[in-house]
Amino acid sequence: MPATDMTRPVLSDAQLGEMLALMKGSDSVELKLTIPELHQRSALRALGIDPLDAQVRQIFFFDTPDLALQNAGVAVRARRVQRKGDDSTVKPRPVVPSDLPEELRRSPAFNVEVDAMPGGYVCSASYKGKIAAGEVKQVLGGGQQIRKLFSKPQRAFYEQHAPDGMALDDLSVLGPITVLKLKWQPPDFKRRVVAELWFYPDGSRILELSTKCKPDEAFQVAAETRAFLATKDIDTTGEQQTKTKTALEFFVKRDD
Repeated sequence: MPATDMTRPVLSDAQLGEMLALMKGSDSVELKLTIPELHQRSALRALGIDPLDAQVRQIFFFDTPDLALQNAGVAVRARRVQRKGDDSTVKPRPVVPSDLPEELRRSPAFNVEVDAMPGGYVCSASYKGKIAAGEVKQVLGGGQQIRKLFSKPQRAFYEQHAPDGMALDDLSVLGPITVLKLKWQPPDFKRRVVAELWFYPDGSRILELSTKCKPDEAFQVAAETRAFLATKDIDTTGEQQTKTKTALEFFVKRDD
Protein backbone atom coordinates (compact mmCIF):
# COMPACT_ATOMS: atom_id res chain seq x y z
CA MET A 1 0.00 0.00 0.00
CA PRO A 2 1.49 3.42 -0.88
CA ALA A 3 2.57 5.54 2.06
CA THR A 4 0.16 8.28 1.01
CA ASP A 5 -2.80 5.92 1.44
CA MET A 6 -2.00 4.89 4.99
CA THR A 7 -3.36 6.40 8.18
CA ARG A 8 -1.10 9.11 9.56
CA PRO A 9 -0.78 10.29 13.16
CA VAL A 10 -2.72 13.54 13.46
CA LEU A 11 -2.22 16.38 15.94
CA SER A 12 -5.25 17.74 17.72
CA ASP A 13 -6.26 21.40 17.26
CA ALA A 14 -4.86 22.20 20.70
CA GLN A 15 -1.54 20.51 19.92
CA LEU A 16 -1.31 22.29 16.58
CA GLY A 17 -1.90 25.66 18.26
CA GLU A 18 0.76 24.94 20.87
CA MET A 19 3.26 23.87 18.24
CA LEU A 20 2.64 27.05 16.23
CA ALA A 21 3.23 29.18 19.32
CA LEU A 22 6.48 27.36 20.08
CA MET A 23 7.67 27.75 16.50
CA LYS A 24 7.12 31.51 16.59
CA GLY A 25 9.57 31.83 19.44
CA SER A 26 12.13 29.34 18.13
CA ASP A 27 15.27 29.83 16.09
CA SER A 28 14.70 26.84 13.81
CA VAL A 29 12.55 23.80 13.12
CA GLU A 30 13.91 20.34 12.42
CA LEU A 31 11.58 17.93 10.65
CA LYS A 32 12.43 14.36 11.59
CA LEU A 33 11.40 10.88 10.52
CA THR A 34 12.67 7.54 11.81
CA ILE A 35 12.49 4.56 9.47
CA PRO A 36 11.47 1.11 10.82
CA GLU A 37 14.44 -1.26 10.85
CA LEU A 38 12.77 -3.60 8.36
CA HIS A 39 12.69 -0.81 5.75
CA GLN A 40 16.02 0.89 6.42
CA ARG A 41 18.02 -0.84 3.67
CA SER A 42 15.42 -0.10 1.02
CA ALA A 43 15.19 3.53 2.17
CA LEU A 44 18.96 3.98 1.94
CA ARG A 45 18.96 2.47 -1.56
CA ALA A 46 16.04 4.62 -2.69
CA LEU A 47 17.80 7.77 -1.50
CA GLY A 48 21.10 6.77 -3.09
CA ILE A 49 22.98 6.95 0.21
CA ASP A 50 26.51 5.54 0.26
CA PRO A 51 27.62 4.75 3.85
CA LEU A 52 31.25 5.38 2.84
CA ASP A 53 30.39 9.06 2.40
CA ALA A 54 29.21 9.36 6.00
CA GLN A 55 31.01 10.95 8.94
CA VAL A 56 31.66 8.67 11.94
CA ARG A 57 30.68 9.92 15.38
CA GLN A 58 30.81 8.55 18.91
CA ILE A 59 28.23 9.88 21.33
CA PHE A 60 28.51 9.60 25.12
CA PHE A 61 25.65 10.49 27.44
CA PHE A 62 25.90 11.43 31.11
CA ASP A 63 23.14 10.55 33.56
CA THR A 64 22.45 8.68 36.78
CA PRO A 65 21.83 4.90 36.87
CA ASP A 66 18.10 5.59 37.31
CA LEU A 67 18.06 8.24 34.52
CA ALA A 68 17.15 11.07 36.87
CA LEU A 69 18.34 13.66 34.34
CA GLN A 70 16.34 12.13 31.51
CA ASN A 71 13.28 12.02 33.74
CA ALA A 72 13.81 15.69 34.58
CA GLY A 73 13.91 16.53 30.86
CA VAL A 74 17.64 17.19 30.55
CA ALA A 75 20.09 15.50 28.17
CA VAL A 76 23.85 15.92 28.63
CA ARG A 77 26.25 14.53 26.06
CA ALA A 78 29.71 14.73 24.56
CA ARG A 79 30.73 13.70 21.06
CA ARG A 80 33.84 12.67 19.20
CA VAL A 81 33.42 13.62 15.56
CA GLN A 82 35.60 12.32 12.76
CA ARG A 83 37.61 15.07 11.01
CA LYS A 84 35.87 17.72 13.10
CA GLY A 85 36.85 17.44 16.77
CA ASP A 86 34.95 17.09 20.03
CA ASP A 87 31.94 18.96 21.40
CA SER A 88 29.50 18.90 24.30
CA THR A 89 25.85 19.82 24.75
CA VAL A 90 23.41 20.54 27.56
CA LYS A 91 19.87 20.13 26.25
CA PRO A 92 16.71 20.62 28.35
CA ARG A 93 13.30 19.78 26.86
CA PRO A 94 10.58 20.71 26.66
CA VAL A 95 11.14 24.45 26.99
CA VAL A 96 9.05 27.54 26.31
CA PRO A 97 11.11 30.02 24.25
CA SER A 98 9.66 33.09 25.99
CA ASP A 99 10.84 31.76 29.36
CA LEU A 100 14.50 31.79 28.33
CA PRO A 101 16.73 34.83 29.10
CA GLU A 102 17.25 37.15 26.15
CA GLU A 103 20.98 37.35 26.84
CA LEU A 104 21.23 33.58 26.49
CA ARG A 105 19.20 33.64 23.28
CA ARG A 106 21.77 35.97 21.72
CA SER A 107 24.66 33.56 22.27
CA PRO A 108 25.82 31.86 19.02
CA ALA A 109 26.32 28.67 21.05
CA PHE A 110 22.66 28.59 22.07
CA ASN A 111 19.74 27.46 19.93
CA VAL A 112 16.03 26.93 20.50
CA GLU A 113 14.48 24.45 18.11
CA VAL A 114 11.22 22.64 17.57
CA ASP A 115 11.67 19.01 16.58
CA ALA A 116 8.61 17.90 14.63
CA MET A 117 7.89 14.32 13.61
CA PRO A 118 4.75 12.47 12.46
CA GLY A 119 2.25 12.80 15.28
CA GLY A 120 4.43 14.74 17.72
CA TYR A 121 6.78 17.64 18.49
CA VAL A 122 9.01 18.97 21.23
CA CYS A 123 10.75 22.31 21.76
CA SER A 124 14.27 22.07 23.13
CA ALA A 125 17.18 24.37 23.96
CA SER A 126 20.74 23.37 23.12
CA TYR A 127 23.80 24.96 24.71
CA LYS A 128 26.82 23.68 22.79
CA GLY A 129 30.51 23.93 23.48
CA LYS A 130 33.65 23.12 21.55
CA ILE A 131 36.26 20.89 23.18
CA ALA A 132 39.90 20.36 22.35
CA ALA A 133 40.48 17.32 20.16
CA GLY A 134 40.99 14.21 22.26
CA GLU A 135 39.60 15.70 25.47
CA VAL A 136 36.51 13.48 25.54
CA LYS A 137 38.74 10.42 25.27
CA GLN A 138 40.93 11.73 28.07
CA VAL A 139 37.97 12.30 30.40
CA LEU A 140 36.57 8.86 29.69
CA GLY A 141 39.98 7.40 30.42
CA GLY A 142 39.88 8.92 33.89
CA GLY A 143 42.22 11.81 33.16
CA GLN A 144 39.76 14.60 33.97
CA GLN A 145 36.43 15.24 35.63
CA ILE A 146 33.26 15.32 33.53
CA ARG A 147 32.65 19.01 34.20
CA LYS A 148 35.87 19.81 32.31
CA LEU A 149 34.01 18.96 29.09
CA PHE A 150 31.67 21.91 29.64
CA SER A 151 32.28 25.64 29.69
CA LYS A 152 31.34 27.77 32.70
CA PRO A 153 28.20 29.10 30.94
CA GLN A 154 27.19 25.54 30.05
CA ARG A 155 27.67 24.44 33.67
CA ALA A 156 25.56 27.34 34.90
CA PHE A 157 22.85 26.44 32.40
CA TYR A 158 23.01 22.82 33.55
CA GLU A 159 22.60 23.81 37.19
CA GLN A 160 19.48 25.82 36.32
CA HIS A 161 17.75 22.80 34.79
CA ALA A 162 19.17 19.72 36.55
CA PRO A 163 17.64 18.34 39.77
CA ASP A 164 19.04 19.97 42.91
CA GLY A 165 22.30 18.50 44.14
CA MET A 166 23.07 16.57 40.94
CA ALA A 167 26.55 17.70 39.96
CA LEU A 168 28.06 16.91 36.57
CA ASP A 169 30.88 14.97 38.20
CA ASP A 170 28.34 12.73 39.95
CA LEU A 171 26.95 11.45 36.65
CA SER A 172 27.75 8.11 35.04
CA VAL A 173 29.02 7.67 31.48
CA LEU A 174 26.48 5.91 29.27
CA GLY A 175 27.85 4.90 25.91
CA PRO A 176 29.27 5.14 23.43
CA ILE A 177 26.83 4.98 20.55
CA THR A 178 28.43 4.84 17.12
CA VAL A 179 26.68 7.01 14.54
CA LEU A 180 27.08 7.45 10.80
CA LYS A 181 25.93 10.90 9.69
CA LEU A 182 25.58 12.07 6.12
CA LYS A 183 24.45 15.49 4.85
CA TRP A 184 23.55 15.77 1.20
CA GLN A 185 21.16 17.37 -1.24
CA PRO A 186 19.30 14.87 -3.41
CA PRO A 187 19.34 15.83 -7.11
CA ASP A 188 15.52 15.75 -7.23
CA PHE A 189 14.92 17.72 -4.01
CA LYS A 190 15.85 21.35 -3.39
CA ARG A 191 16.67 21.03 0.31
CA ARG A 192 19.59 19.49 2.14
CA VAL A 193 18.74 16.26 3.94
CA VAL A 194 20.54 14.61 6.86
CA ALA A 195 20.63 10.88 7.48
CA GLU A 196 21.78 9.50 10.83
CA LEU A 197 22.22 5.79 11.41
CA TRP A 198 22.62 4.94 15.09
CA PHE A 199 24.16 1.56 15.92
CA TYR A 200 23.26 0.09 19.30
CA PRO A 201 25.49 -2.54 20.92
CA ASP A 202 22.81 -5.23 20.67
CA GLY A 203 22.82 -4.94 16.87
CA SER A 204 19.67 -2.83 16.56
CA ARG A 205 19.66 0.40 14.54
CA ILE A 206 17.72 3.64 14.27
CA LEU A 207 17.74 5.47 10.95
CA GLU A 208 16.59 9.07 11.12
CA LEU A 209 16.05 11.40 8.18
CA SER A 210 15.78 15.12 8.86
CA THR A 211 15.85 18.56 7.33
CA LYS A 212 16.03 21.98 8.98
CA CYS A 213 14.18 25.12 8.09
CA LYS A 214 13.06 28.49 9.40
CA PRO A 215 9.97 28.45 11.63
CA ASP A 216 7.85 30.43 9.16
CA GLU A 217 8.43 27.90 6.37
CA ALA A 218 7.99 24.71 8.38
CA PHE A 219 4.59 23.66 7.01
CA GLN A 220 5.61 24.26 3.39
CA VAL A 221 8.85 22.35 3.87
CA ALA A 222 7.00 19.52 5.64
CA ALA A 223 4.63 19.14 2.69
CA GLU A 224 7.47 19.22 0.16
CA THR A 225 9.51 16.70 2.15
CA ARG A 226 6.61 14.31 2.53
CA ALA A 227 5.94 14.49 -1.21
CA PHE A 228 9.62 13.84 -1.94
CA LEU A 229 9.72 10.80 0.34
CA ALA A 230 6.55 9.47 -1.26
CA THR A 231 8.28 9.46 -4.65
CA LYS A 232 10.89 7.15 -3.08
CA ASP A 233 8.18 4.87 -1.59
CA ILE A 234 9.42 5.70 1.91
CA ASP A 235 6.75 5.14 4.54
CA THR A 236 6.18 8.16 6.80
CA THR A 237 3.55 6.48 8.98
CA GLY A 238 5.69 4.11 11.05
CA GLU A 239 6.07 4.32 14.81
CA GLN A 240 8.65 6.97 15.68
CA GLN A 241 11.64 6.31 17.93
CA THR A 242 13.70 8.70 20.02
CA LYS A 243 17.43 8.18 19.56
CA THR A 244 18.57 9.57 22.91
CA LYS A 245 15.91 7.86 25.03
CA THR A 246 16.57 4.53 23.32
CA ALA A 247 20.31 4.86 23.96
CA LEU A 248 19.95 5.78 27.63
CA GLU A 249 17.49 2.98 28.35
CA PHE A 250 19.69 0.46 26.57
CA PHE A 251 22.77 1.22 28.66
CA VAL A 252 20.84 1.34 31.91
CA LYS A 253 19.28 -2.08 31.25
CA ARG A 254 22.63 -3.51 30.24
CA ASP A 255 24.21 -2.39 33.51
CA ASP A 256 21.42 -3.79 35.73
